Amino acid sequence: MKNVKVNAYQVALVFKNGVYKRMLTAGSYWLWLNESVIIYNITIPFKAPIELNMLLQDEALANILHVVDVKDNEIVLQYKNGLLEQVLTAGRYTFWKSVIQYDFIRADISKIDITENIGRATLQTKLVAPYVRSYAVENYEKALLFVDGKFAQVLQSGVYYWWKNSISIHVGKIDIRQQQLEINGQEILTKDKAALRINAWAQYKVADIEKALLQNKEHDKQLYVAFQLALREYIAGFSFDELLEKKETIAPFILQSAKQNAAALGVEVNGFGIRDIILPGDVKDIMNQVLVAEKKAQANTIMRREETASTCSLLNTAKLMEDNVMLWKLKEMEYVEKIADKISSISVSGNGALVEQLKQIFIPENKSG
Repeated sequence: MKNVKVNAYQVALVFKNGVYKRMLTAGSYWLWLNESVIIYNITIPFKAPIELNMLLQDEALANILHVVDVKDNEIVLQYKNGLLEQVLTAGRYTFWKSVIQYDFIRADISKIDITENIGRATLQTKLVAPYVRSYAVENYEKALLFVDGKFAQVLQSGVYYWWKNSISIHVGKIDIRQQQLEINGQEILTKDKAALRINAWAQYKVADIEKALLQNKEHDKQLYVAFQLALREYIAGFSFDELLEKKETIAPFILQSAKQNAAALGVEVNGFGIRDIILPGDVKDIMNQVLVAEKKAQANTIMRREETASTCSLLNTAKLMEDNVMLWKLKEMEYVEKIADKISSISVSGNGALVEQLKQIFIPENKSG
């Protein structure tokens, strides 16, 4: 006989000739010499020395064990006293029911959606993260989720988590903010074969993400072509001179025309404008010559108008002076005054006749009588 002592927080398994016989809890026991004992610390996970199913036939032993079977398509999150300790993959695990509180959350990772009650903080831990894939959709974005190549749903802004497995997942994102489209360097012939280079811009935003991504490939390039064709259609319908007269109508026409095509692309067009209309060198020279000729003609017209007004004024003045001798003398004195302003000094020499001559200039004759 031999004495075996089992302490608190220990369990002993008794084997006779290699065959499991019974379980011993805390206490002191006498055993036969042909009986062997394996003592376990119940605060440490249990590892079966023989086939576990054979041990579980002992109801007393089975009642103090947590047996966790994990299938190939599963993982089990093992918590110890409320804290995540490890992730159990496919296999069988046993833990003692003791002062240590064990909890388990089973997750089916053969699907993509995480339907189990697992918080975001847990999904982001280094233990669980290898089994999870995540994707962020920003506040200014929308996205389409494709599962195994098939459209599944529209994703609003936020962070999404899925189980990582053999199922293929693709997320197509799109910016839903207003965007600017540059339409530069468009070489277009007018109706009378004048070559123009036009730089323009357009503003748009995606209104229907399913149309933009599912029903159209590269919607932004298609929108560019729609504006380009509308611009060419309008410019080619007018001669150069007609186009200059109707240049204010270009933007509204192009905007209205492009809106119809944009709707089929899932896009909403909000604005369009012409930045530059660049003329060829020879046309530019001709336009400059025409402009100079127009300005010269305007200047000549103004000069003739002023000359005509001046002549009319002189004619009216002459008529008044003809009828009024005093007005005539006042005009003479005005001119004499102007002449005197230009002369610093006057030297007078001669006999008394000079005084009489000056008197005749400044004193009008009395025609009465």
